[in-house]
Amino acid sequence: MQFLTRRDRFLIAAVLGCAAVLAVWFYILPFMMPPSGNDDLVCVTIDGESYGTWPLSEDHEEDIDTPYGHNHLTIRDGSAQMTEADCPDGLCMHQGRISRPGEMIVCLPHRVIAEVISRDGTSQGYDSISQ
Repeated sequence: MQFLTRRDRFLIAAVLGCAAVLAVWFYILPFMMPPSGNDDLVCVTIDGESYGTWPLSEDHEEDIDTPYGHNHLTIRDGSAQMTEADCPDGLCMHQGRISRPGEMIVCLPHRVIAEVISRDGTSQGYDSISQ
């Protein structure tokens, strides 16, 4: 008695192959790509007003004190990350590192937005949804 036919084995191999290709595409290739150019900036706004702008190419730490609370932004190795926040949920600390134009970290309780912008202001093209 045979449990798997030849077609069953082929289907299993095809599904595993597709899963391997997707894993490489979404999880391995982004880490192998070089970081974005050194001309990108991190712009921080509080409640819609500009707070400061720093280049991603220079390591920098900034304490951001607002009327709503305290955040700590760390720029290191060409990316920025919110490393401290005293908001109740702390979601901004779990949003990870940002390094490409258009990426942002948002802290809603403190009304803080940290966004990567291009120094020359050119558009970065379409994303995968709007194409």
